[in-house]
Amino acid sequence: MVKLKNKKIAEAEIPTSSMADIAFLLLLFFLVATVIDVDTGIGMTLPEYQENPDENIVPLSKERLAALLINENGDVLLNGDVIAIPQIRENLTERITQKIELPKNKKLVVSVKTDRKTNYNLYIQALDQVKAAYFQVREAYANTKFGKTSIEDLTEEESNEVKEKIPIIISIAEPEQIK
Repeated sequence: MVKLKNKKIAEAEIPTSSMADIAFLLLLFFLVATVIDVDTGIGMTLPEYQENPDENIVPLSKERLAALLINENGDVLLNGDVIAIPQIRENLTERITQKIELPKNKKLVVSVKTDRKTNYNLYIQALDQVKAAYFQVREAYANTKFGKTSIEDLTEEESNEVKEKIPIIISIAEPEQIK
């Protein structure tokens, strides 16, 4: 009787010696290749810091002030009149246009005041309408004064003149405390 030797069949093995290197390279690749969206916030020019703010309080006349109030239900009041958010631009455009030729201390001030429970989306929509009104008046002024249809077409001097004639003056009033 002849005995045959049992042949051992070699099992397939995956070399793991460089697995950590490959995982590290993949991780590094995805970190470098991924674009992270960063919220930049609302672009607004804030006033400079003042040591004693009570000294520089200047009372505003009703003709200079456009009071925009937004409550928690989404109701919008412009100088006490209920309006829809898309109507903000057309109402403010007329008032801003009337104040173009006045000196800077007589320009229109738009005061935006909200309730603490106001939907943030409504606040942003209202703020966008206010800024759109200013930009619409600026473009109309640039068209009549310089004959250019867009603000981007203006030279730096012309653009500065438009910004000086029609400054964007928005007051963000603090919401009142809820008790």
